[in-house]
Amino acid sequence: MFFVFFHKMADFTLELEALRVENARLKEKLKQHLLVEDMLLPSSSNLPRAVIGMNREGGENACPAPPWIAGLSHSLTAAQIQRYSRQLLLPSFGVKAQENLCKGSVLIVGAGGLGSPVALYLAACGVGCIGIMDPDRVELHNLHRQVIHNEASVGETKVSSASRTCLAINSSVKVVEYPFGLDARNALDIMAQYDVVVDASDNVATRYLVSDACVVANKPLVSGAALGMEGQLTVYNYLKFQFCKALKFIQLQGPCYRCLFPTPSPQAACQRCSDAGVLGVVPGIVGTFQALEVIKVLTKVGEPLSARMLILDALSSRIHTVKLRGKNTQCVACGELPQITHITLPNFDYEKFAASPMSDGTPPREQVVGEDQSITCTDYNKLVRGHKSHVLVDVREKHQYDIASLPDSLNIPYAKLPQQLDTIRAAAQKHKHEGDEDMSVYVICRRGNDSQRAVQDLRSAGFNLVYDITGGLLSWAQDVDSTFPAL
Repeated sequence: MFFVFFHKMADFTLELEALRVENARLKEKLKQHLLVEDMLLPSSSNLPRAVIGMNREGGENACPAPPWIAGLSHSLTAAQIQRYSRQLLLPSFGVKAQENLCKGSVLIVGAGGLGSPVALYLAACGVGCIGIMDPDRVELHNLHRQVIHNEASVGETKVSSASRTCLAINSSVKVVEYPFGLDARNALDIMAQYDVVVDASDNVATRYLVSDACVVANKPLVSGAALGMEGQLTVYNYLKFQFCKALKFIQLQGPCYRCLFPTPSPQAACQRCSDAGVLGVVPGIVGTFQALEVIKVLTKVGEPLSARMLILDALSSRIHTVKLRGKNTQCVACGELPQITHITLPNFDYEKFAASPMSDGTPPREQVVGEDQSITCTDYNKLVRGHKSHVLVDVREKHQYDIASLPDSLNIPYAKLPQQLDTIRAAAQKHKHEGDEDMSVYVICRRGNDSQRAVQDLRSAGFNLVYDITGGLLSWAQDVDSTFPAL
């Protein structure tokens, strides 16, 4: 009888201990559930927020529960799951792709029209580290297309403004500011710290430098361009693996910028927004596509635009993709016997090679005619106020002339000057008084470059008293009339 009673007591003790273990397990599971619920609920929610981090004795836990969901095989936190949930729900994207984004790093060269949407979307989608490089400050004329900046940012460095906006969208990402330009000396050291490089610059010299440095540093390059009503983008130096039955997998390296453009064309030096103009939304579209390509490269989801180029025609709303030539084995950058290496690149003169400055700003004024054939804006203004008879020829294109011009000026675009010499002669004769010498002709343009060439052409055509107005309308707005719009 005693033996039976002892046996039952032993069974009861074991059952009680099992219940205690199960109770502890359920409490721990409940605590983890409340932790997740607390992190997923927005702070403004009307639902009750769970109190977490309490130990079994009711006091505060010295070691808070980890901020991830127990039992899962990935490193995403509950907050990350909530923030990126709409990406995570995509069957073709998922957890692994988001982890790659959060661990990834991207260097964006240029915080302007292209760099703005790139930085905004990469920060929003969770790229772990974003480097932003730009030596310029925000100006009023930037704001129609560089949407990462605002009116309060005018005068501030672009990298500071861009960094602040990115962190306002997603404070969990890291943003590194580079308030200076990329050059041959610093390119390799900086690029070595990033997984992907984005070329969002606006000048030819920088394009060649970025591409060469990416080849030497073995980094994929997402390159975009936007001008006028057109845009294009592609992915250079991209290494992909292709399945082959005989060899299983083979490596395919995409072309670099030099493979397609071994040397810059003469027209390329002047192809920039500050000269030709650009519709604000066009770089926005191209930059957004660049962000998409970066995401595909980092996550290995989809097919990047390697050896293909996307071309945008904004006027017709047409987008098409063309196939590019493959990698050139004779390329001086990525070919079999490269001439541009980690040793030669830092000493390469890209401005001389491209015949253009490594700056997205206003190009320097040329000096073509001498001082005896020039007049400053201040002196020309005195001449006008003195009512001295003369002819003023504005050699800008008509669409620029229609924006703003000086009173009583004669618009003859520089390209049409040879066919309009009689028009200038007739205007000079009209203003000439009886007994006067040859009528003086003054030439003006936007910056003072085309006007100098026009002075040379007119003097060669027999006009003796022809003078360039130094610095053009930009100097007029700066030195004479601050109300005149500076284009």
